[in-house]
Amino acid sequence: MSSSSYAETKYRAVTAFQRRLNAVVRRLPGQTLLETTGRVSGLPRRTPVGGRRTGDSFWLVSEFGERSQYVRNIRADPRVRVRLRGRWYPGTAHVLPDDDPLARLRRLPRGNSLAVRAMGVGTGLLTVRVELEGQGTGS
Repeated sequence: MSSSSYAETKYRAVTAFQRRLNAVVRRLPGQTLLETTGRVSGLPRRTPVGGRRTGDSFWLVSEFGERSQYVRNIRADPRVRVRLRGRWYPGTAHVLPDDDPLARLRRLPRGNSLAVRAMGVGTGLLTVRVELEGQGTGS
């Protein structure tokens, strides 16, 4: 099996697994969620993510880079919300292709970094920074 064929097979397997897992995980009250607007449907799309808040920014690394649906949604409309510790924060997301995602992962929570590395495919990692606005609101 060629490396590109392996990467595609891994991508399909991981995304199928994540779809099922995310349906359950996004209901957990303490889970960090990224809410984007669906680029086709216009509906809110909530994705469990890992990352870290630093000041007024929330940092995360997408394991599938430009192939991640939430990255595609951000490209279409960068206005997002992030749920941190049960509070929703509006913000503006920025995809940062020039940031070193492996270096960024070293500054994010260890569990998330391990999951991103395990599930990611090849060099597709991509850093996303969300500029948070306001004090946050309840669920």
